[in-house]
Amino acid sequence: QVQLVESGGGLVQPGGSLRLSCVASGIDFSINTVGWYRQAPGKEREWVATITSSGNANAANSVKGRSTISRDNAKNTVYLQLNSLKLEDTAVYYCKQGTYWGKGTLVTVSS
Repeated sequence: QVQLVESGGGLVQPGGSLRLSCVASGIDFSINTVGWYRQAPGKEREWVATITSSGNANAANSVKGRSTISRDNAKNTVYLQLNSLKLEDTAVYYCKQGTYWGKGTLVTVSS
């Protein structure tokens, strides 16, 4: 059974940082492209960043320059580092591989 479990969310002040983790079981992350998405209250889910099996990364313009996606294949984990957080980064963040989604981790940016 495939499971993706996100963690690392929380309450952070504007300008702060968080590192989100997505741990997979039942699937080998190392051979797959993994993506992070987010859904803010009242908005549609949107793509945030992607990392390929070879380590090539890409990010949405909304977080480019403030985010780093990385992977640790030995831990079957993909990370999303978010820096200089803004109020508009508040959302539930999900990881996705193929058709599999995690349940998300909530990031709240508030002063």
